[in-house]
Amino acid sequence: MARVGSVETPGATVRPGSRLADFQSERKRLVRLAYRMLGSFSEAEDVVQDAWLRWEQTDGGIDSPAAYLTRIVTRLCLDRLKSARSRRETYIGPWLPDPLVGSIDPEETIADDITVTLMLAMERLSPLERAAFLLHDVFDVALSDVAVTLNREPAAVRQLASRARKHVQAARRRFSVEAAEADRITQAFFVAARDGDTASLASLLAQDVEIHSDGGGKVLAFRNVIRGADRALRLFAGLRRKNAPTAQLLRTAQIDGLPGYISVDRGIVQTTALDICDGKIARIYIVRNPDKLSHLTGKALGNTSPMELHP
Repeated sequence: MARVGSVETPGATVRPGSRLADFQSERKRLVRLAYRMLGSFSEAEDVVQDAWLRWEQTDGGIDSPAAYLTRIVTRLCLDRLKSARSRRETYIGPWLPDPLVGSIDPEETIADDITVTLMLAMERLSPLERAAFLLHDVFDVALSDVAVTLNREPAAVRQLASRARKHVQAARRRFSVEAAEADRITQAFFVAARDGDTASLASLLAQDVEIHSDGGGKVLAFRNVIRGADRALRLFAGLRRKNAPTAQLLRTAQIDGLPGYISVDRGIVQTTALDICDGKIARIYIVRNPDKLSHLTGKALGNTSPMELHP
């Protein structure tokens, strides 16, 4: 039984060059594209499923399945973005994309230089600008093909991509951090935040640090973005005074290209991504909304007992 998205095709044989094989060879890339467009794994899977249904109904003779499927997925995403934007206007608290946790399997690693920070910057683009930027700059689609996909003249698409590029330029990481140093900072931050250790936190946080916490109104989270080291330190100190430290680390991980970790606190799983600039934590992205974590598998969670860390 072959499976495509959530569709099972009894008795189907996946033959090289068959319609099913062509789709399956593109599926991971299509999910990546849809996720980068929408910021939601469940919606990305739904879009790719819809693309499969349309692909299945074609009469064949498609010269480039990859280009055709990319076109379908992009247009379906553009349709969904209209309703997604209205939903986010009424979203409770800060909205963050579903966390993309780096896989243990190197074949599944996503390396396209898209971070949480950059995805939030793309939220400020128009849907067409976002599509042009992702297709041309991230997925290396030729400008002429992007023009066909967006039903625009190549010159207009070039302008869309250029405007988008300028808007997101400032969000691209200007500083790199070695993996070992990133892991050290990540683990030090977890321990300091858990214990309310303001002295250690003060040495880790940038003065203009921001904390974005997404609970979606379903679990406890900060309703507004916390800005500035002073407010952040008072926040962590207050949390420690109210509660004994119960957070447990499941594992460190790359989360949408940023160093971070997965932890559990009072039965609630959360991901925390850290944007580290010049050795300091500039932005903290915490996802606690259970709907945005349902895609995490046992492998992504570490599939191990919680790790105890000590200063």
